[in-house]
Amino acid sequence: MTSEALEVLQDAVPRNPHYKHLGVFATLKAVPKKEGFLGLYKGNGAMMVRIFPYGAIQFMAFEKYNKLLGKQFGISEHIHRLIAGSMAGLTAVIFTYPLDVIRARLAFQVTGEHRYTGIANAFQTIYLEEGGVSGFYRGLIPTLIGMAPYAGVSFFTFGTLKSLGLKHFPERLGQPSSDNPDVQVLKVHVNLLCGGVAGAIAQTISYPLDVARRRMQLGTVLPDSEKCSSLRKTLKYVYTEFGIKKGLYRGLSLNYIRCIPSQAVAFTTYEFMKQILHLN
Repeated sequence: MTSEALEVLQDAVPRNPHYKHLGVFATLKAVPKKEGFLGLYKGNGAMMVRIFPYGAIQFMAFEKYNKLLGKQFGISEHIHRLIAGSMAGLTAVIFTYPLDVIRARLAFQVTGEHRYTGIANAFQTIYLEEGGVSGFYRGLIPTLIGMAPYAGVSFFTFGTLKSLGLKHFPERLGQPSSDNPDVQVLKVHVNLLCGGVAGAIAQTISYPLDVARRRMQLGTVLPDSEKCSSLRKTLKYVYTEFGIKKGLYRGLSLNYIRCIPSQAVAFTTYEFMKQILHLN
């Protein structure tokens, strides 16, 4: 998606110098002029390779953790939903993180100044020049710290909105599940709305850690990479150098454009597939 390229080209402080002075829509115009239409899809291949296992692992893990916490510990539904969501997000990140690093590196490149020629070359280069396997895990700690509240709040918000909607407005917002008429599920447009709201709230809470993650992932690509060798140093550097609005939360509006529809579709697909696979 174009937002994947814009995410690294424009927002979150580590902006490519060719586009750092431009706004979102100006960048959308500038990238095709400089790099062609496909410039908007840089890093998309790595993202697509990553998103399938990431989504599958996250939602599968959530179902498993959710049932385990509910049965074994007897804690409230809302609390174990929050914990299960956090654990599911962490599980998915650990398994797919190297592909996230590759996606960030490829998206940051500008035509004519390529350091990597593709996914395979990026893997080889990072492995040989950045310390082997450890090179693929730059920024893992802030990612895990950021993913815990992001995934947890996301699943918690969606699940809470869903249960409240079906409890208080079952006829207006709900409909019988196709695989089990005795179970009520949200209508498609309500699912999309709840998923979008969940994504927006979760993104707002975890965004500063997302900024640190992307800076650390880009590593030696950035001229000031030595100042971003750890989570504490990165957050301190970004805050000192750029402040809160233009540093820790720079590009948040663009991420809303990206994450709200993404989460809306993800949760709606998740609910749809549960019916298709007879999980209700």
